[in-house]
Amino acid sequence: MYRNILVPHAGSSAGDEALQHAVMMAKDNHAKITVLHVVENMPIPLSLEYSERKKITESLNQIRSEMKREMRKQLDAKAAELGKSGIEIDTVVVHGYPDDEIVRISAAEKCDLIVMAKRRKLTGIMGVLKLGSISRKIIERVSCPILLIDGESA
Repeated sequence: MYRNILVPHAGSSAGDEALQHAVMMAKDNHAKITVLHVVENMPIPLSLEYSERKKITESLNQIRSEMKREMRKQLDAKAAELGKSGIEIDTVVVHGYPDDEIVRISAAEKCDLIVMAKRRKLTGIMGVLKLGSISRKIIERVSCPILLIDGESA
């Protein structure tokens, strides 16, 4: 039923829990898993002088590169361990806005399921209205099914 499962992973235990769910589903469906981490954009105050903004931009670019390198290493290690069970697992590390990148990668990879952690409990209609902004934005923008794993229980 599923051939390509996307797992957005923030480097947390909740992300590990979502990945475990995806692995179980991938085994049942002989599916590929794409694990995605998004290093978020960091705003730079526009009120700074050009030279200060340039210096901050250079520093942020170095920090972002280091964060991407470290997360790639962590996700590759997880993928190698989980890949021993015969599941094809790719890792993707990008920078941007998480909701935009999750939507973009899910379309580019032709994902037919997204398995991701959520932070808030869903109880009734009020719970849906309080759903985390990233989860809600993704639900509103993708056409494939989404499995939300409770990040508070992980």
